Amino acid sequence: MAPRSHATARQVRLGTELRRLREAAGLKARELAELLSSTSAQISQVELGFAGVSEERVRRLAAHCACTDEALIDILVAMATDRTRGWWEEYRGVLPPVFLDTAEAEHHATFLREVVITLVPGLLQTADYARAVYAYMRPELPESEVEIRVEHRLNRRVVIEGDNPTPYETVIHEFALRVLVADRGVALAQLRRILEQVEEGHAVVRVIPVDQVGFAGAGASMMYLGGPVPRLDTGLRDSPTGVGFDHAEAQLEKLRTLFLKVKSASLEPVASRDFIHRLAKEL
Repeated sequence: MAPRSHATARQVRLGTELRRLREAAGLKARELAELLSSTSAQISQVELGFAGVSEERVRRLAAHCACTDEALIDILVAMATDRTRGWWEEYRGVLPPVFLDTAEAEHHATFLREVVITLVPGLLQTADYARAVYAYMRPELPESEVEIRVEHRLNRRVVIEGDNPTPYETVIHEFALRVLVADRGVALAQLRRILEQVEEGHAVVRVIPVDQVGFAGAGASMMYLGGPVPRLDTGLRDSPTGVGFDHAEAQLEKLRTLFLKVKSASLEPVASRDFIHRLAKEL
């Protein structure tokens, strides 16, 4: 099988987990290759996500690495053999790969937790709000490309609104709710949209008031995506320079701690809903 020209974030994650199994067993790529009747180059391609791997080879690799975690092995097999084309594949070659990787990661998550300080979370944004954000952040883009990004962002909602919605909890700072990314009409529609999502049970929303004493987490924006087993949890950080995925346990632990710390500074869901209602009335 010819190597892939581009590996998705999910394919890279599979390769990373297989490499972790090998390293935990104290095996070098050359040694594992000999056990699997393969080559060091092929093992390297698999671990980088640039080559596929069969169910039989994943199970043999796990056995040679003395991995007895059957749940983890089954999930790695599922990742290796999944050929499902998600809705995001329609945008391959149209949008940067990170857009597709984010949607795919959300699709496979068992729960989603998010902290947003400066903007409304993407999963809750209206079309007009998203359009204003993209147009401002990427003024060089023609209108047609902005619209494709808006369309993709709205399609991401299926993860919390579809037939099998993923539990979603987000902490939003009051600043993000008050900032006028466009005009007051767009801001009011956005607040109403958040309230609709809360009332329909698609999202648990918590608000951090601007006068919250002792909150210094302005740089805390992040998303935590639960995996089918904790080892496969993923952290996602969005910044002006790009989106990054965190897989290392030390980083994931920091993100779990960060979410709990920020959550402790927020209002309870009912109080947060009432808070957003008051903001909407002010507009």
